[in-house]
Amino acid sequence: MTQHHNLIGGEWTPGASHAPNTNPSDLADVIGEYAQGSASDVQAAVAAATAAFPAWSASGIQARHDALDKIGNEILARKEELGDLLAREEGKTRPEAIGEVARAGQIFKFFAGECLRLAGETVPSVRPGIGVEITREPVGVVGLITPWNFPIAIPAWKIAPALAFGNCVVLKPADLVPGCAWALAEIIHRSGIPAGVFNLVMGRGRVIGEALVNHPGVAAVSFTGSVGVGRGIAEACVKSGKKVQLEMGGKNPQVVLDDADLQQAVELSAQSGFYSTGQRCTASSRLIVTDAIYPAFVEALRARLARIKVGDARAAGTDMGPVVSQAQLEQDLAYVEIAKAEGARLAAGGERVACHTGSGRQGFFLAPTLFVDTAPGMRINREEVFGPVASVIRVKDYEEALAVANDTPFGLSAGIATTSLKHATHFKRHSQAGMVMVNLPTAGVDYHVPFGGRKGSSYGPREQGRYAQEFYTTVKTAYTLA
Repeated sequence: MTQHHNLIGGEWTPGASHAPNTNPSDLADVIGEYAQGSASDVQAAVAAATAAFPAWSASGIQARHDALDKIGNEILARKEELGDLLAREEGKTRPEAIGEVARAGQIFKFFAGECLRLAGETVPSVRPGIGVEITREPVGVVGLITPWNFPIAIPAWKIAPALAFGNCVVLKPADLVPGCAWALAEIIHRSGIPAGVFNLVMGRGRVIGEALVNHPGVAAVSFTGSVGVGRGIAEACVKSGKKVQLEMGGKNPQVVLDDADLQQAVELSAQSGFYSTGQRCTASSRLIVTDAIYPAFVEALRARLARIKVGDARAAGTDMGPVVSQAQLEQDLAYVEIAKAEGARLAAGGERVACHTGSGRQGFFLAPTLFVDTAPGMRINREEVFGPVASVIRVKDYEEALAVANDTPFGLSAGIATTSLKHATHFKRHSQAGMVMVNLPTAGVDYHVPFGGRKGSSYGPREQGRYAQEFYTTVKTAYTLA
């Protein structure tokens, strides 16, 4: 069994132990063994990053551009190979996985360009004879903690801007999906970036994550994951004066109005709620539907879900792969029982299924699950399930739909299906979400524009696009007497 080590100070370093990385489509398939680091590995990685920071932060923009562009080019050239690895370890279908890898490559190339677009301001002082310059500088050593559901795209959209703006990085990927992070680290290692600028420490969150967040040499922490863990990270960072950026949960609404195109509304709801096995923070799990279209929408969506082929993520023709782990499958099934107990009516799915490819492989497969006749106060409509489970809420009109859509502690993404320009315009303005979609799935965003939400979904500056500089740089104002 191939062992994959941590990358610390430019050297591949064995962890205290190694753990198997298992394919959720086929539990007999072990991808490899990956290092389980320790707090001392974090200490070594931060020390290496700290030592590399002075030279890297002062390096030429052309060198940084060339390195990031090289990384992006290799990712794109290997997108099918890396996409196969992603599908194998996380369970996203192979076409979706290849698309995610391509996005990671594009992100690195975008931020390669940002290296050449660094800019500041020169403004006059209110005092005669004084010049004022406003510039941005890197913050220092940045700790990046990434989730399992986008095992290459989310590391990419954190690593690329961090490096582009002159920071040094310690990456801690999710324990469930170390393979893509290791492959990305290996590409970065060969890109010409100096030793210590980028470091990879794999292992348990309670060990590696806590050591990274609490290390005094780490200037900033960017985290994507659960609400509970995110809040703990925020508290620790505030106490120690670290800059912090959090992307956490979502309970995203998809509004369907009476005037919507029915087939379009059904398709975007199916895409939002069930593709990527519903394991996206931007997935729509609350379908808020007005009276007149409700019966037709429910029947059409049930028929659409019946056509979703569940199976091995790498098999041709699979529409939806497995849930990522046994623990996640148990959580999904627990919410199915909670919804039934609260009086929701099960319209589709709700049970574990055999792999539809006929391979006989044992995996974590769950049928696309739909509840109807649900109330906004039910737990199924308040708490994030993070699986292929959605519920339909019936409302009388647009005004009630908007109120129900906003009645959530989260605020990441929201969608509306309508042919009314009036309602679309009003929804874009009054939806309490960081991202709003009109006649589009709530899941699926561009890499060159800001990503993030409101309320309990996000905290701190936005990710992606030019807005990423707000987190990965600090502003300096300099005065000069002429």
